Amino acid sequence: MVARRTRPPQPLAPHGIPGHLVEFVEALRGVGINVGPSETVDAGKVMTVVGLGDREVLREGLACAVLRRADHRETYDAMFDLWWPAALGDRTVVDDEDADGGSAPDGLPPQDVDAMREALLQMLENNPELGEMDPRLAAMIAQIVESFGRYNSSRGPSYSSYQALKAMALDELEGRLLAGLLAGYGDDPTPTQEEIAKAIAARRISQMRRMVEAETKRRTAEQLGRDHVQMYGIPQLAENVEFLRASGDQLRNMRRVVAPLARTLATRLAARRRRSRRGEIDMRKTLRKSMSTGGVPIDVVLKKPHPARPELVVLCDVSGSVAGFSSFTLMLVSALRQQFSRVRVFAFIDTTDEVTELFGPDSDLAVAVQRITREAGVYTRDGHSDYGHAFVSFMNKYPNVLSPRSSLLVLGDGRNNYRNPETDLLAHMVNASKHAHWLNPEPKHLWGSGDSAVPRYEDVITMHECRSAKQLATVIDQLLPV
Repeated sequence: MVARRTRPPQPLAPHGIPGHLVEFVEALRGVGINVGPSETVDAGKVMTVVGLGDREVLREGLACAVLRRADHRETYDAMFDLWWPAALGDRTVVDDEDADGGSAPDGLPPQDVDAMREALLQMLENNPELGEMDPRLAAMIAQIVESFGRYNSSRGPSYSSYQALKAMALDELEGRLLAGLLAGYGDDPTPTQEEIAKAIAARRISQMRRMVEAETKRRTAEQLGRDHVQMYGIPQLAENVEFLRASGDQLRNMRRVVAPLARTLATRLAARRRRSRRGEIDMRKTLRKSMSTGGVPIDVVLKKPHPARPELVVLCDVSGSVAGFSSFTLMLVSALRQQFSRVRVFAFIDTTDEVTELFGPDSDLAVAVQRITREAGVYTRDGHSDYGHAFVSFMNKYPNVLSPRSSLLVLGDGRNNYRNPETDLLAHMVNASKHAHWLNPEPKHLWGSGDSAVPRYEDVITMHECRSAKQLATVIDQLLPV
């Protein structure tokens, strides 16, 4: 028989399980997942039905109660592991005399790397689907983390998944696992069988990696507190990731939120327009009509509104430092193009070129963004940002684009590499437009540092901080025409 030993459990919240659930919901709100009172009540009802016996059932039940968007699932899972851990303290395995199959991993020398790798390889080969249901594997992962992932930080003992995984030499382990899987197909496996074996090996190694990461977070939370892990070890929501710090995968995830953001903004704009259709009070006609009632304005006459959709001119920096921000903003603007009578897009690095044709209604926006740097004439010098020369080339090539019906939107960080910022020319562009705004992905406290010309540009154009997709959506919502 297999058993699991743990340290004495840590105390729960002051108000027991209900209090712990409320703290979990507050933590979800802290990372950006909106959970209201009704969802919290639903989560409590779920717990009374499914109980605490099956952790995965509890995970899925609470997810159904509190999650509104599928793209929040990764963050939710990490938070669930943090607040509803699989165990407390050390996890070990002991065998009864009737236990069948294999020796317990506790019998391995704590620092015998080769023996640990061999035992882990054997478990990976014998477990078609990895998971916490196998207590031996859970104990193996725990021993790996304890033996090779433990280190002393400034705040006390902590754990590193990188150190633990490095000690296991995953590339070599995956190769040996693949060789064992291919051996089952005979001496001459077919290409299809090779692909299947590669996929299985990669999946099992990936699952094992996730289990190690989860175990290190669990132990670190016990040592340093949940707040520490929540700050550094929980994946951010796509809409909260900063553009200038986003990885390639994070940028791809952020692009998936373009459509929901666009639908939300379009709905808000439609509501504002419905409210504005009534128009303002026409005082002259109201007073004239009141003559028939003795001067009492019983019937109020409203002016007929004349809403006009403005033209939008987007001028965006597509250099490497802000390319992710510009591409995301262009996708969002393209999704909202029906809110404008016309949208024209101009890209630049040190020279400006029009790329409107790349953003047609039926265009693949991700492909269009990639085509800009390959096909458009966005740089003619050294390939470094030069906002001043970009403004000069824009006005020389497209002198009649801006008009009193135009709304100018500039996208970029304003880092001009110590070149002439041409603020007078930008002021002329602003005066030629009905509205003009600058969206900057840099944190506000960095504006003006180094080669940033932002303080000089702020004197002539309204500048907004847009570090994340959520912040960008808020700003664009405020700037949309009514």
